[in-house]
Parts: sequence; C-alpha cells; structure tokens
Amino acid sequence: MLSTRIHPLAVVDSGAQIGAGVTVGPFSVIGPDVTLQDGVEVKSHAVVTGWTEVGAGTVIFPHATVGEVPQDLKYRGERTRLIVGARCRIREGTTLNTGTEGGGGVTQVGDDCLLMTGSHVGHDARLGNRVILANQVAIAGHCQIGDDVIIGGLSGIHQWVRVGQGAIIGAVTMVTNDVIPYGLVQGPRGELDGLNLVGLKRRGTDRADIQALRAAYDVMAKGDGTFLDRVRLIAETATSAQVLEMTAFILGGSDRSFLTPK
Repeated sequence: MLSTRIHPLAVVDSGAQIGAGVTVGPFSVIGPDVTLQDGVEVKSHAVVTGWTEVGAGTVIFPHATVGEVPQDLKYRGERTRLIVGARCRIREGTTLNTGTEGGGGVTQVGDDCLLMTGSHVGHDARLGNRVILANQVAIAGHCQIGDDVIIGGLSGIHQWVRVGQGAIIGAVTMVTNDVIPYGLVQGPRGELDGLNLVGLKRRGTDRADIQALRAAYDVMAKGDGTFLDRVRLIAETATSAQVLEMTAFILGGSDRSFLTPK
C-alpha cells in the first residue's frame, strides 16, 4: 500500500477524502468537500477547496488555488463542481474555478494536462485531454478546449469560445471566435493562419489524412459561396476521419462565429 504523507503544518479538513499515496506539503489547505485520488501531490502553500475532485497522480504546485468560487457576478453560492483529471500538472499560481448553475455546474479538466504558471481556467470551462496552457494563459467562462490543444503564453480565450482538437494558439493572442480543429491561430487579434501541420506530424497522423485536411482547408479558404456553404460541400464528399471531425465541429451549434481562413 502506498503511504499517505500529510505535513503537520498542512490544514486538511476531516471531511476531505484522501486516497492512498497522497502527499500534502506544509501550509497547504484542503477543504471539506475535496477528493484527492491516489497519488496526488499537493506541494506547499497551495489551496484545494470547494466541491473538487483531483484525479490520480496529479501534482499541484505552490500557490495554486484549485476549486474556489467562480468569478461571476451571477453566482449566488450554489453548489457546483470542479473535476480535474489524472496526471495533470497544475503549476505555481494557477487558478481553477468551480462551475455556475447557469453554465451546467461543472468545470472540467481532462487527463494529462499541463497548466503552466499563472494560468486560469474559468467557470464552466471544459478542457480535453493533453491540453497545454503556457504561462499566464486565461481561459474564460464556458469555453470548450479540445484534446491536444496548445495555447501559447499570455494568450486569452474569450468566453463561450470553442477551440477544436489539435489546434494551436500562438503566444500573446486574443481569441474571440471559434477555432477549427487542427487550426493554427496567431497574431494579436487571433487570425486563422493555416493548419497545425507540425502537431499533426508529431502525433503520427497519416500522410493521406494530412493531405485531405490541407485540401479541405484550401476549399474553405477559396471556394464559392459562404464559409458554411463551403464546409457543407466538404462534408458531403469527405472520407477522412479528421476532415469529417472538422466539418462536424463547424456545422455544430455554437454561440460564437468562426475564425475563417485568410
């Protein structure tokens, strides 16, 4: 059995559920409605509070605040949750808020995510697996961030924005509209500037699928009709799983418009 180690200078509420092999460092605070699954490490001077569940093997670094109430004036103290997946790295000064009643009541972070120093995950946001937020990234409320997304340092994602799987956002970028799966976004006001070809190759995507994505992107950029008309045309003839995923994402419901190809 893995031994649990709680420093005598830590404050762990008796109502907290602490798994096997959990480590809690000095001057950290664990609230009464917190669940720390097996092997979680909370380093010194961190706060884990609220109705929060932290997945196995996740590490929370000093001065992170995990599970505090939403930064939303509509919040009236309703009981809402934060769920953090397994093997995440929540670095120094990161903040993650619980959800709100109006947003579904749950903020969620997937498995194997890296949330670098000073990053923020707002209320009711949903992050997929293997998401990387670089230093000082701010994810506003209600955002949806797909699997394998990378967001560069000092960037901000506007509330209600969706970022599709495998997309990459450059540093110091403000994103105010939805980003297509596998998209490459850069520039101060977030322009869609192609596909994340480097990321696709690193993940071992088949060459034929990459070529299909590039062909679909060209049609979206240069074809006849509106952007959505062109996407519907692609969806009717596509056979690549990645292209079909992209078209389904675009044609699905959204509260924002899309960043479109230059």
